[in-house]
Amino acid sequence: MPTIDTHAHFFPQTFIDLVARHGARCGATVTTDASGAHFIQVGLALRTGPITSGFIDLAERLAFMDRMGLDMHALSMTQPMVYWADDDLGLQLAAAVNDAISAAHIAHPSRFIGFAHLPFQNVRLALEELERAAKLPGIRGVYMATAVRDRELSDRSFFPVYARMEELGLPLFLHPMMINNERLKQWYLINTLGNPFDVAIAASHLIFGGVLDAFPKLEVSLPHAGGALPILRGRLDQGFNVRPECKHLPRPPSEYLKRFTYDTISYCPEVMEYLVKLVGTDRILMGSDYCFDIAHNDPVGVVHEITTLDASQREQVLWGNAARLLRL
Repeated sequence: MPTIDTHAHFFPQTFIDLVARHGARCGATVTTDASGAHFIQVGLALRTGPITSGFIDLAERLAFMDRMGLDMHALSMTQPMVYWADDDLGLQLAAAVNDAISAAHIAHPSRFIGFAHLPFQNVRLALEELERAAKLPGIRGVYMATAVRDRELSDRSFFPVYARMEELGLPLFLHPMMINNERLKQWYLINTLGNPFDVAIAASHLIFGGVLDAFPKLEVSLPHAGGALPILRGRLDQGFNVRPECKHLPRPPSEYLKRFTYDTISYCPEVMEYLVKLVGTDRILMGSDYCFDIAHNDPVGVVHEITTLDASQREQVLWGNAARLLRL
């Protein structure tokens, strides 16, 4: 059966080169170590890397996909995204990423699609790039971080972009930005704990901030199996039941969980079985987090570890759900 990895990261060389040439004016630099891996430093807090050849080289990626039985990658970048840049550079960076994703699709139409990156720090420019990118071959959705600078995803400045995405039928895929907190700097807690809680925070803003009610046809996909959101559904509902600031919703927060889709990056079959029972097989998409060291190197095998799925449901997770959502 065909397979698609919906959480597979990609760094175009054109993006890295733009940061190297122009990033200094916005506090960003690119360095390269002895192995050839790149590191992008934005200010003092945000550091991305090592960006190894697997993120950049499509031939290397295709060889890995073939070994792992993966027919298609949905390409998306990760931090530092483009929000740290000024308006002009942010637009250039977003366009470079989107053009590279489309070029990968054109070169290998059965192997690569991807998600558009937008300069959300300036909504006018984000809408401009959305209109352009939506026409590019291979663009099947929009990628967005769980926050944009100091703005949460419930900020009404983003509503025009959500509205246009809904009209275009482009789903929104989220990815966390590392939570900067001194308590998380040891033992890689910034990822193992910080990222899953960041996903829950962003999803809660979409729920309580009225985004999902305002845009009922907008599909939103959560990474890392929804992070901490599914296990905290009872706590969110209790807040809705007893706290006046939570009572504005037309229904309990837990009833919004089926408005999201979720990838399979939980690292625990029992957690995935719980999530499938909670939201249904039709809301689950295969993902790996390629090609970070924490990634699932065998995402197809992970789906087969979910023992509660029958053959038809497994096909949904491996391909069918994403094919429907991404119009493949």
